[in-house]
Amino acid sequence: MRSTGDSVSVRLYHLDGEAEGGAASTLFYGPLVEALRLADQQPAEVQEGLFIATDNDVVAYLDLIET
Repeated sequence: MRSTGDSVSVRLYHLDGEAEGGAASTLFYGPLVEALRLADQQPAEVQEGLFIATDNDVVAYLDLIET
């Protein structure tokens, strides 16, 4: 993910790979710091399907927190 600040607006969503064709469910729109806090509160099996999207990039939540 490109360099960004904690207050940039992002979309936190869950991609359900088990649904035919995949289904994206938005969990949150707002500041990155809040999205990360909400993602951290999710169960491990949900975290595996979480993604964070900015205006110009998308990154898997688990990849983001590993860096």
